[in-house]
Amino acid sequence: MSAPAWNDRPPAEPVPSTAPGVVLGARRRARVGRLGLVRIPALLLLVLAAAVLGAIWVATPSGDDLQARVSRLAGGRPLRAQDVPPVLARAVVAVEDERFFIHHGLDTLGMGRAFWDDATRRCACEGGSTITQQLAKIVYFSDQDRFTRKVPGMAVALKLELRHGKAQIMADYWSVVGTGYGLIGARAAACVYFGHDLGHLSAAEAAQLAGSVNAPSRYDPRAHPDLTRRRRDYVLDRMVEAGYLGPAQSAAAKAEPVLAGGVAHPAC
Repeated sequence: MSAPAWNDRPPAEPVPSTAPGVVLGARRRARVGRLGLVRIPALLLLVLAAAVLGAIWVATPSGDDLQARVSRLAGGRPLRAQDVPPVLARAVVAVEDERFFIHHGLDTLGMGRAFWDDATRRCACEGGSTITQQLAKIVYFSDQDRFTRKVPGMAVALKLELRHGKAQIMADYWSVVGTGYGLIGARAAACVYFGHDLGHLSAAEAAQLAGSVNAPSRYDPRAHPDLTRRRRDYVLDRMVEAGYLGPAQSAAAKAEPVLAGGVAHPAC
């Protein structure tokens, strides 16, 4: 037998069926297949969610009759946009809806924060509702519970913002929101508590009214003056944080008494 030549190569070995490239390819195909199966239910869920939201949008009120409804709830005397003094608008924005002037009816940041607070504290403590959502609740869903009206109220809030300006929404809100036991609207509260119309509100009075909308009976100064004072002072602090008041103005406002009654203004 002759010796092998130095340039001879041994015959190539067959590639095993479990070569790394083959295994990786098979795994990749399997993974893609699983992802495809996952995407189908996810897509169906998205389609279903879109259909549900579309149905809610169609089924909820358009908001075109807002003024008529507000007028009825306000006893035929709704506030006009120019009737709401800036200090009152700023007070309620500071404590109830800090992004009112820039959102479109829903405050996603506020809703996220409220959801987190509710989840961590295991309660339904935070509403996360904007002023526009509160208006929609009062005008369109006052006879429904909180959870039933939540999603429809969000849809109506968006519609209200599409059809009405911020100043009008603020006036409508202050026309119908509760401001004490048996009191509806800012005008009635100013007459009962301070004895004058809205055009003469001080910062302390505006903060007192803005603080009352969270729980009108609880923060009614006729029954709970101490609670009302603490709530008013909290609103004043929020106004300072928002840049609506200076510290000296807030301190002066806190020194004022909580007013629970005065001589009714002729306009009342």
